Amino acid sequence: MIIVYISGCTGQQNQSANDNNDTTIVKVHTSKPINQTVANQAKEKVIKEEEVSAVKAVNTDKELLMAIKVDQIHRFQLKKIKKNVKTDLEKAYPDYKVLVSTDQKIYWELEQLEEKLQKDKTKKKTLKKEFNNIKNLMKEKA
Repeated sequence: MIIVYISGCTGQQNQSANDNNDTTIVKVHTSKPINQTVANQAKEKVIKEEEVSAVKAVNTDKELLMAIKVDQIHRFQLKKIKKNVKTDLEKAYPDYKVLVSTDQKIYWELEQLEEKLQKDKTKKKTLKKEFNNIKNLMKEKA
């Protein structure tokens, strides 16, 4: 009985260690006129929240889209966490229209757009189009 208990505790510790590895953020650096400084700063700010495990964000000249992953423990507080993150970002970036989502599909779409920006495979016109598509998805899911 003791052996079963000890092996069960060891499994939990390994799971906790694996969960903490997901809290990294990727800063998007581009050489084109698509400056992602605001998105990078916003990600750094939001990832410090204890409930947030991962963040993806992209910005244009006047808008900031962000998707956050919330730890399983805090899933019951999604609306509150989303509202707090949005309020904090609106205070930090008053010149930007801020949209925040906790939806997995939005997170995945922003992740793909970040990768394209990182590889410099996106032009400003294409960014606007994909940005608006994600924004429309966010409005549908709201």
